[in-house]
Amino acid sequence: MATPAETFRQQFGVGGRCFSAPGRVNLIGEHVDYNAGIVLPMAIGLRLWVWASPRSDRQLHVIAHDLGETDVLDLDAPGRRTGTWRDYLAGTAFHLEAAGFRLTGANLLITSDIPTGAGLSSSAALEVAVGFALLTLAGHTVDRLALARAGQAAEHDFVGTRCGLMDQFVVAHGRAGHAVWLDCRSLAFDFIPLDTNQCAVVVADSGVKHQLAASEYNTRRQECEAALSVLQRLFPDRTTLRDVTEAELAQAAGMLSDSLLQRVRHVVTEIGRVTAFAQALRASDWTQSGALLTASHRSLSEDYAVSCPELDALVAAAREIPGCYGARLTGGGFGGCTVNLVAPEALDAFLREVPRAYAQHTGGTARMWVVQPAAGVGEMD
Repeated sequence: MATPAETFRQQFGVGGRCFSAPGRVNLIGEHVDYNAGIVLPMAIGLRLWVWASPRSDRQLHVIAHDLGETDVLDLDAPGRRTGTWRDYLAGTAFHLEAAGFRLTGANLLITSDIPTGAGLSSSAALEVAVGFALLTLAGHTVDRLALARAGQAAEHDFVGTRCGLMDQFVVAHGRAGHAVWLDCRSLAFDFIPLDTNQCAVVVADSGVKHQLAASEYNTRRQECEAALSVLQRLFPDRTTLRDVTEAELAQAAGMLSDSLLQRVRHVVTEIGRVTAFAQALRASDWTQSGALLTASHRSLSEDYAVSCPELDALVAAAREIPGCYGARLTGGGFGGCTVNLVAPEALDAFLREVPRAYAQHTGGTARMWVVQPAAGVGEMD
């Protein structure tokens, strides 16, 4: 079977330059990025690759290698919302040009080992890798923040998901051996060493992606905006839920419906957990780090209501394994993955027993990956 590089040469008659972007797992700080909060994700070794060569016209000739599909996109008439993978490409290219980066046509071949629908940011990897390739072919110096913003804007305008900037940011800025601390308001960021020889990071895929995930994601964002408008009656200088303290929330509790109170409580307490997790991570305090993960899952399940029986079963199975410090859902929820902190000596038992317990409780199959903090987008040698 031909390799992607060989297929590219066969189809386009030239060799392609290879670009790659990672998936990501968010360690903690879920559903707070669009509330100007603090998050702590890391890029992971599962990656998407783009082979690319320039064209003399303004067209993108694209091979989606893993799907066996092709398409042609016109940079001057990108179109919108086809409901397919082309929306991510068209949207990213459109918004890069809107930001002042004139692009040229390109031949593209895309392949990936990031599972789709698992909450590991396969879409952000696609946006950032393709955007990086197009900017490079057009002779631009890559502005990683502008690239991340273009990917986020593509999600908003071409895909219909009102995501925050976290996914695209960490895919663009990831560093091997480190998690990324990101302030989603100021966009200040820092790298925190994460030694997986001391504590393994395991991603467990439930194999479930409920259809309501995208619509409920947007609903949660609307609920946060509605709650903020109520809270501003009492605290008019609060511009985001990030600004609200637990004491203020308690003071205003009677003004909010039960569901809005729960949504805000998750956001406020989750931001606090991120700060505590960063401190624990710097100190290599895995017990405290794990306890914060588990508390985050409880809040996501009970207050933010974005878990599901399968994710709860995965977390419960993980917590039964001696040496598992903590576990929680990661990503938007309603299916997808959990992230787990596991002592290295417990790793074999964890990888063996969690899928078995999950199958017994749900009848489903859980895929497991031991992941390392990886580098962000770039051109490969």
